[in-house]
Formats: sequence, C-alpha cells, structure tokens
Amino acid sequence: MKKYLFIAVAFLLASVAASAQISHKNALKMNPLSLLVKTGNIAYERAVSPKTSVQLGAFYSGVGLKDFKYGGFGVTPEVRFYLGAKSQAMNGAYVAPFARYQDFAIRDEELKSKARFTTMGGGAVVGWQRAFASGFTLDLFAGPSVSKITFKDDADEDDFEMSGSMKGFGLRTGITLGLSF
Repeated sequence: MKKYLFIAVAFLLASVAASAQISHKNALKMNPLSLLVKTGNIAYERAVSPKTSVQLGAFYSGVGLKDFKYGGFGVTPEVRFYLGAKSQAMNGAYVAPFARYQDFAIRDEELKSKARFTTMGGGAVVGWQRAFASGFTLDLFAGPSVSKITFKDDADEDDFEMSGSMKGFGLRTGITLGLSF
C-alpha cells in the first residue's frame, strides 16, 4: 500500500510541475479512502460559469459482521466558488457551501432489533482542486458541518436528537481523484 501511495504522490508532483492550467467543464470523481470503510463515494462536478461550479456527491455504505448489519446512503449537493485571479471553475482554491442528507439502517439479528437514523444538515468547505491536461483531477477539501440527527428504533419510540457538547457538529474532509472532460 505504501508503495502505491508513494507512486501516486510522485505522479501528482510531476504532473503539477509539468502541466499548464486548462479548462474543463465536467469531472467525475471518487474518494478512494472511503473504500477502506466499505463505502462507495462518487461525485459529479459541472462548471456553470468561469469561477463557479456545482457538484452532486452520493455514497452507499454497507457492512455486515455476523448478525450485525449496517447500511445507508447519502447525497451532498454543493456550489463551489473558485477564488483568486488565476483560479477558474474546477481548477484552483475554492469555498463551497453544501447540504447533506443521509439515511442509515442498523439491524442486529441476534437481538432481533432494528434502528434507523437520518441526518439533514449542511456546512461549508474550503478546498483546492487541480485538473491536469491528461484529464486527471485531484481535489482536497475540509470544513465544518452541522446536522440534525433523528433516530427511530423498531419499537417506534419518539425521535430524539443526539446529545453532547459537540451536539450536531462535525467535520467534512476528503480527497477525491477523478477524470475531467
């Protein structure tokens, strides 16, 4: 794994040094790190003006350990505003407000119990994206998020919000790789 990561980083550094800024209108990207937690994560980005793009991300996750099953999906629409004189849509530093909806189900066959939780929220990320002449795209981002979390078990008890000192707050981070065209 370390060998592949080293090769990928070397390729990226060489590409950054050798490529000129180019203009692409579309990108299809995935987060390779999400595969480590058995989650498929894909995003489509489209430039809508010289310094603005829209992106729609989606994921599906599913894990089964003996009698315990966990699965869910989510969608994340966002608008990206590229900053700086040299930035252009899909190439450079950006800020992006986003919304997010997630729906998860948990089942324990041994205890014969089920639960479902959903989140609805949003936030903003700051990031940097580079679309290379080859079509390869690298996107790095991070930022805060806030969500309302609703939980319901199979006994149809009342919904409740998660509690704690960081109630509803989180951090959205990511590294995506893809192709621009």
